[in-house]
Amino acid sequence: MDSFYHFAVSRIIPALNAGLWTSILLIIPSSLLGVAIGVSVGTARVYGPRPLVRVLEWYVSLFRGTPLVVQLYFWYFALPYVSIGGWRCILSPMWASIIGFALCSGAYQSEYIRGGLLSIKRGQLRAAQALGMTPFTTITSVVLPQAFRRALPGCGNEIIYLIKYSSLASIITVSDLTGMGRSLAKATFRNTEVFVVVGVYYLALVTVATLVLRSVEKRLELPGFEAKKD
Repeated sequence: MDSFYHFAVSRIIPALNAGLWTSILLIIPSSLLGVAIGVSVGTARVYGPRPLVRVLEWYVSLFRGTPLVVQLYFWYFALPYVSIGGWRCILSPMWASIIGFALCSGAYQSEYIRGGLLSIKRGQLRAAQALGMTPFTTITSVVLPQAFRRALPGCGNEIIYLIKYSSLASIITVSDLTGMGRSLAKATFRNTEVFVVVGVYYLALVTVATLVLRSVEKRLELPGFEAKKD
């Protein structure tokens, strides 16, 4: 039997490098869309009209209350059978994964944004209005930037989770890191070696994302408002 090193260099790493690029192309748009959805939905849930708030509460409850695996199965396997006026939507595995991850992540991130918005004192709203600012300008220029800073650790944590549960895309035939690892393991029957290296790849992705998120948090800090350290 080949040594682990030779097997990893000759078989595992080339296969996983191809899957790594697919995972990156999956994670980045899903994360960006998730943040955009989270900010929009979270803001609308706090300041939107009551009918819209009820619809968005239903959306959040639906996507937080159902397993992500079931959601992916719906977007890829079930949606093509849903006909609206004779029109059917057939998504590629990649797009089904991106949509599924973004909507699920956005539902969770909206909770962090909502909490951040509710933590802002009402006096700031009244002060902005006294200065002649419109409600929209008050929210986008005064309240939301502060709320986003407070919600950023939670939103960043959700992005970390997204990196890890992006591995579920392989169940709908996406050839990401997990998909490529699974195929190689089936072909070689060397499951331990393959999935140890797969785990290292995900650990590296999470480590890089953590460093980037910490850098973003540092850049968004306001002098004099940072948390005091002992």
